[in-house]
Amino acid sequence: MGSENRTFLVVVYKNGLAINRFYDEFITFAANKQQNKMAQNTFSIAGGVARNPLVRLSEPVSATISSGEHIAIVGPNAAGKSVFIDTLLGKYPLREGQLTYDFAPSATETVYDNVKYIAFRDTYGAADANYYYQQRWNAHDQDDAPDVRETLGEIKDERLKQELFDLFRIEPMLEKKIILLSSGELRKFQLTKILLTSPRVLIMDNPFIGLDAPTRELLFTLLERLTQQSSVQIILVLSMLDDIPSFITHVIPVDGKRVLPKMERDAYLEAFRLQHTDVSFDELQQRIINLAYGEDEYDSDEVVKLNKVSIRYGDRTILNELDWTVRRGEKWALSGENGAGKSTLLSLVCADNPQSYACDISLFGRKRGTGESIWEIKKHIGYVSPEMHRAYLKNLPAIEIVASGLHDSIGLYKRPQPSQMAVCEWWMDVFGIADLKDTPFLQLSSGEQRLALLARAFVKDPELLILDEPLHGLDTYNRRRVKKIIEAFCARRDKTLIMVTHYEVELPNTITDRLFLKRNR
Repeated sequence: MGSENRTFLVVVYKNGLAINRFYDEFITFAANKQQNKMAQNTFSIAGGVARNPLVRLSEPVSATISSGEHIAIVGPNAAGKSVFIDTLLGKYPLREGQLTYDFAPSATETVYDNVKYIAFRDTYGAADANYYYQQRWNAHDQDDAPDVRETLGEIKDERLKQELFDLFRIEPMLEKKIILLSSGELRKFQLTKILLTSPRVLIMDNPFIGLDAPTRELLFTLLERLTQQSSVQIILVLSMLDDIPSFITHVIPVDGKRVLPKMERDAYLEAFRLQHTDVSFDELQQRIINLAYGEDEYDSDEVVKLNKVSIRYGDRTILNELDWTVRRGEKWALSGENGAGKSTLLSLVCADNPQSYACDISLFGRKRGTGESIWEIKKHIGYVSPEMHRAYLKNLPAIEIVASGLHDSIGLYKRPQPSQMAVCEWWMDVFGIADLKDTPFLQLSSGEQRLALLARAFVKDPELLILDEPLHGLDTYNRRRVKKIIEAFCARRDKTLIMVTHYEVELPNTITDRLFLKRNR
């Protein structure tokens, strides 16, 4: 049979016992295939039940992904999508059921050799263990972090390397420390590193979020080309239920910890359109608009004022003599390509960046460095960002994560009063996560974590609300809900907003002003 010979692996589970069966002769597989008239299944799981009840879906899992199919696994936040993927990849041993792989034409049969999975949780890989919030802005704590060139290592496929470097503009990033990468740059780096390995199956969790519009379009084109011109199989895990790329052939819905039958893409989208109904958030918005105002409000007309502010790291200029004034009640959309300095700018406003004290910056009418403490600055600001989400590794009950926003701490070090805890519960209810208040933060899904951090930003009813990519990883329903919450909050007296997003549709209808940053070349 020569080159047609291949090995594939079947793992059968019964009462927790795994039995590996290796079939080395292609003729055996070919005969069975002809007999059963079945396509080659890259993945097949039948009646799978995880041994560990903590990672067990609500029903036995049965699903197949055939060679040549490109799959979107879709579902709302906390539906069980990540658990399904981990089960499919054999991360959780099964108590019962059968798990089968066939990665032909690959010469090996292991998941490790054939499947690459990018979870896209804004992580820095090996640097995560010691990563802390604000580290990105502290130059003296960056010395031990690897740079992009070092982390990419030796690259053998020069043609693919050049194509990916051109696509994601990697060349200017090569000497940059990994922890200095913006959220979007980090995703470009991760994609490049994985694609250079030429995997048989590429699984990506929400790959398009955090990327500027031109890069999203380029990534879409690259993935589409991969599906047409190579043997790589694409599996996307998506929270936006109505945004399925055209190169996807089939959809596997996951909902309520159940894996539903696979559908063709067009049939899924038609079913989604028929089932979807707009939900009214009028009552929710009115609750927010009716909130009483606090007694400790500022009275300056200027909320943020930057006078010829420049930020440099080594020979790289991030911001160059930027003048910017944000007045009370204005709602700003802050945009720009990945790496243009949006998050750096916000770190100056929030006093998270040490260089902010060397710059001519005023907040709430007071010039930075004239005697105010960082906590006096922060008590008027509500803030959420990818950096904060990445650094929040505290496994406290969700309500304590929300309560930490009262004193701007990472973790809860000062016990709130009962009345303050009631406010925390109120905001958790507004964001639809009241029933999760006692759940440890790290046991929440990524989307639920983002909702908790959003509640944390709102909990002290701040005069200045700074939202950096606030809708990252949220499903279609929660994106709409949070957008309505932001609009209602901004409808209140003298509330000021600065919001970063790469999606125009995410911006609230209250936006009054825009600032677009260009990356310094």
